[in-house]
Amino acid sequence: MPAAAPAKKLSFKQQQLLLREDAILDSVNRLLAVKGYDLMTMDEVAADVGISKASLYKHFASKDALAAASMTRLLDSTLAVIAALPDGLGPVDRLKEVVRWAVRTHLQDEMPLLPSTRSTIQQALITHTPYLERLSQVTETLGGWIMAAQEAGELSAALPGEVILYTIYARSCDPVGNFLKMGGAFQDDEIVEYLIATTFDGLATRR
Repeated sequence: MPAAAPAKKLSFKQQQLLLREDAILDSVNRLLAVKGYDLMTMDEVAADVGISKASLYKHFASKDALAAASMTRLLDSTLAVIAALPDGLGPVDRLKEVVRWAVRTHLQDEMPLLPSTRSTIQQALITHTPYLERLSQVTETLGGWIMAAQEAGELSAALPGEVILYTIYARSCDPVGNFLKMGGAFQDDEIVEYLIATTFDGLATRR
């Protein structure tokens, strides 16, 4: 088998552009997490990064394009978390680790949140191929763990897999963690574990 061609080295200008895009998406993630899509503006993103609005538009053509790129990077982070899990973990423990990461990221105001019913955003996402590819990978992986856990009797087989999957996805934007954090009675790690317990063990006393 022939050796793979060496990766082409990026020029200094290309490296600078990538660094700037990372800075832009860092800003977008924070603003989407704290203010939400409707209140975030292109002017605000540009000012936060320290570039002109015209420069911002050279990287991203619209606020919807920014949101799509932000969500794609979020899925990249999710895949990195999945890839770093120890080999010996069972399916439920793997699901719990992903939820722990998602809740902790949300509590740190680093989880981009988008409205679920805005048609322009949905259109931007479904036409953004990198987003769809990564979403498919994450969904397939989590779905496989859910099926394995149901077959092992660790998750209820009476629940459709989609219900469990979307419950897990919902933890990344669960306001319960925010309310508990604002109350000041619990540390972030405690909040994470309480949400893990309610997600996987429920609220009823086990008998």
